[in-house]
Amino acid sequence: MRTLAIGDIHGCYRSLDALASFAAFEPDDRIITLGDYVDRGPDSQRVIEWLLERHSTGGLIPLRGNHELMMLAARESDRHREEWLACGGDAVLSSYCTDQLDDIPDDHWRFLTNSLRSHFSTRTHFFVHANAYAEIPIDEQPDFMLYWESFGQPTPHESGLTMVCGHTPQRDGVPLSVGHAICIDTWACGRGWLTCLDVDTGICWQSNESGSTRRFWLDEGPE
Repeated sequence: MRTLAIGDIHGCYRSLDALASFAAFEPDDRIITLGDYVDRGPDSQRVIEWLLERHSTGGLIPLRGNHELMMLAARESDRHREEWLACGGDAVLSSYCTDQLDDIPDDHWRFLTNSLRSHFSTRTHFFVHANAYAEIPIDEQPDFMLYWESFGQPTPHESGLTMVCGHTPQRDGVPLSVGHAICIDTWACGRGWLTCLDVDTGICWQSNESGSTRRFWLDEGPE
C-alpha cells in the first residue's frame, strides 16, 4: 500500500484525472488530499464528484482547506458569500451551471461538511492543509495554523514526524522540502502543476491543465 499526498486541486479536474492515470492509483493506495478542492479552477463540481467516489471505497483521507471553510461560510451571510466569490467561488458556481448555492447537490454539501478532516498522521508523517505550531501536539493545533498560516520557515515538530502540507503556492511548480516539512501546493490553478507525493519513497508525479505530466524524486526536482 502506498501513502500518496495530493496538493491543492482548486477545481483542476483535468489535472486530477491525468494524475490518477499517470501515478496509476490503485484501490489499496491510501490517498490523502490536503484540501482546497474548490475555487479558481474550472471544474470544482467534477473534482468533488471524484473525491466522493474515491471516498466511498475507503481509499481517500480528505483534509479540509480554507477554501472549503469559505464556501461553507458563504451559505451563512451575504458578506461571507461576497468574500467567497472574490476568492474564486464564482468558478465553483459556474462549474455547477448556476449562480445559486442551493443548486449544489446535497451530497456535495454533506461531504464538505461532514467528511473532511483537520489533520491525519502516520508513523512517519503528519498531514495538514496549511501549517502547524512546532511545539503544540497535532490534535491541539488552532484553526488559524491548520487552515490559514503560510509555510514560511517551519521548525521541526515536537512529534518528530515530517509535516506534509499545501496552501502556500510554489509558483515555480516544484514542491518545497526543508527535510522535516514539505509543501506540495504547486499552483495547479495558476500556471503550475498538481502534485502527488509518495511520502515513503519521495517520488513525485505531476500533471497540469494543459495535459502535460512529469515524474521526479523530491530531493532531486524535475530535470
